[in-house]
Amino acid sequence: MKSENEYIGDDKFQKFLNHYNCETPLDVVKLRFAGAICSPNADLRPTDVISSLWEENKTPRLETKAEADLFFKFFMGLWDEMFNLVEKNKITLPRFDKKDDIQKICQMRFEQLELGFVEGFWGGLQDLKIPAYIAEVVDSLSRVSMLYKDLAQKSQSQTNNKNIFDALIDCDKMADKSLNFLIENYALPHIEELKRTVN
Repeated sequence: MKSENEYIGDDKFQKFLNHYNCETPLDVVKLRFAGAICSPNADLRPTDVISSLWEENKTPRLETKAEADLFFKFFMGLWDEMFNLVEKNKITLPRFDKKDDIQKICQMRFEQLELGFVEGFWGGLQDLKIPAYIAEVVDSLSRVSMLYKDLAQKSQSQTNNKNIFDALIDCDKMADKSLNFLIENYALPHIEELKRTVN
C-alpha cells in the first residue's frame, strides 16, 4: 500500500510523542498498530487506537485544524509504515543489545507483546468471531508475554544471567514465529479488508 503520509522516523516520532505527553513507548505503539491492523474488529479505526495510547481523559487537546491535521498525518505515517510491514509479514520484536539491563528488556517485551500487539488485535473487544486456532495463537502470545515477566523476576535473584538471556532469546523466537504465523494465516488472506481509514 502506497502511503500518503510518510513516516517521520523513530527519533522524530519519539519527540512527537514526548511533546504530547504520551507515556506509551514507541515500540509498544508500533506493535499496537500492527495488532490493530490485523484485528478482526471491523469497527476499529486508527483514531480509536491512537486515543488508546493515552490514559482516559488525558488525550491531547488539539487547538487548531492545522495542528489536528499534522497530528493525524504523523500517526498515519507510522500506521501505514506498520501496514506495509504486515503486508510483507515482517513484524518482529525489536532487537536488543546484550549490554542492556535484562530486567528492563523483559519488562519491555511484556509491554510490546501484551500491551502492544495483543491489545491492538482485540481492539477493545473480548468476543470476536475468529477461528479457534487463531484465538489460540493470540492467547499463546499472551502466555509468552507472561514468561517475560517471570524472567524479569528471576533476573533479580541471579548474578549470572546467561540462562536468562538464553531463555529470552527462545521466547523471542516463539513470539516472532507466532506473529508470523498469525499474519500469514489470518491477516494476509484478508489484507484488503483490513485497510482502515481515519474516519
